[in-house]
Amino acid sequence: MANLSGAARTQRRSWLKPDTWHLRTRLVLVAMALLVAICGAIGLFSYASMDSYLTQQLDKQLSDAAHRSSEFGRPPQGNPGTKPDPLGARGQRVGTVTARIEDGTVISAGFIATDATLATLSAADDQVLLELRPDGAPVERTLSSGTYRLVAAQAPYGDVIVTGLPLAEKQNTLTSLVWTITIVSLGGLVLIGLAGTVLIRRTMKPLEQLSEVATQVSRLPLDAGEVALAVRVPPSNAHPGTEVGSVGHALNQMLDNVSNALEARQESEMKVRQFVADASHELRTPLTAIRGYTELMRMTEKFTPDGQRSLARVQSQSERMTALVEDLLLLARLDDGQPLKLSDVDLTQLVIETVSDEKVMAPDRAWHLDLPEEPVSVRGDASQLHQVLVNLLSNARKHTPPGTTVTTGVMRSADGSAVITVTDDGAGIPPEFVEKVFARFARADASRATPARAPLAPASATAKGTADVGAGAQTALRTAASQGESVVASAEGTSGLGLSIVQSIVEAHGGTVEVTSRPGRTEFAVRLPAQGATPSS
Repeated sequence: MANLSGAARTQRRSWLKPDTWHLRTRLVLVAMALLVAICGAIGLFSYASMDSYLTQQLDKQLSDAAHRSSEFGRPPQGNPGTKPDPLGARGQRVGTVTARIEDGTVISAGFIATDATLATLSAADDQVLLELRPDGAPVERTLSSGTYRLVAAQAPYGDVIVTGLPLAEKQNTLTSLVWTITIVSLGGLVLIGLAGTVLIRRTMKPLEQLSEVATQVSRLPLDAGEVALAVRVPPSNAHPGTEVGSVGHALNQMLDNVSNALEARQESEMKVRQFVADASHELRTPLTAIRGYTELMRMTEKFTPDGQRSLARVQSQSERMTALVEDLLLLARLDDGQPLKLSDVDLTQLVIETVSDEKVMAPDRAWHLDLPEEPVSVRGDASQLHQVLVNLLSNARKHTPPGTTVTTGVMRSADGSAVITVTDDGAGIPPEFVEKVFARFARADASRATPARAPLAPASATAKGTADVGAGAQTALRTAASQGESVVASAEGTSGLGLSIVQSIVEAHGGTVEVTSRPGRTEFAVRLPAQGATPSS
């Protein structure tokens, strides 16, 4: 519920920002706003025109009624000599108000009721009539029986005659007009809105297809490997004669350019990988020969102490170069996607054996295990998973000082995947280097990557002794060789390929590897799929 309410709040906030709306939504709203404005303008104009027409018609009727009231009122029976009474005027319509005012006093006043009888006005109505100016101009006033259009005029015999007609009919007509305009406008807006939405959606469909193509391209793994960039905008939406077609045509041209660039990059990478694989393979034979002849010379020949140290340096460097070549060959095989030799691998036992080997190699570190009660098994290549553990543990050994605690753990996560962690309490990885720690040949400290090498004199100079080299130079040679030997014994160079191999092997198994580091704690976490999952090959 919390997630749903958060999503609802986010959606409401997005609706409050017009910049985040879809283009079709904005087009529909703009079209509807224009239609509302047009309908409103038409409604106001129609209302004003009808009001003016009805007012003019009512004023004409009022003028005729006032003329009848002043000229054709009949005198009361039995008093033919008295002034005419406007209330008795013939031909007046229902609702007509008539009054006679003499010397500021309402002498007679009333209106024709719906049953054609004469109804009287109230005292408040008389006061309203007395306030009228006898200038013959129609005005609107509210009486007890309703709102009227009234006119007061001076009669030929000196009295003020007031005549009025009700505004109810006019108001009913205008109200009916307003309702008619409102209902017709709303119905038209609904129909036009629905039709406009459909038309705008159809019109915007090509843009949605362009967006879909761009989205598909954005999800492709373009950073490495062979990429099949076959997605394109359909020809119907890539015609440069229209605005959308011009965008689609430009997008297709851009995709063609990117595809060509990716193909060129892939071809270059393949050449480099092939060269590395071939070179590494060719180097194995001479390196093996160097190591063999070095061992043979040590067993069959007699050397001076300086010669022994020099020969030891040759052997150690050949072994280091052999390890580098083997790493390069392994990476080349992983890049080529060679199939894994799958079997059921007991990670718990594998961790125990690998950590035991590291204890022998580095007894000056504290090696701890964090293992579950039940064995954790995965489907994978046992030798390659062993290589992952060896590289992670040797990485912790090479880049931490003596006395560091290294803890290796295995666990089964909630989703069934197996997790291997290697944690140390060393100084940590520099923050700027964490993101590229799995890159090939990446080394946080280049000065520690390769052991310092003391300058070596030619073998002939060592063999001849003082005959070719002076005493001072011989002393310097012995000192440098001695220092070089101590460096080799105490420091291990890194090629920057170990963690790259870890990542490649883990990804070949369909898993992931992550690193988190801060001063005092660095952890590498390898996550492998559940035993039933199929690793990528």
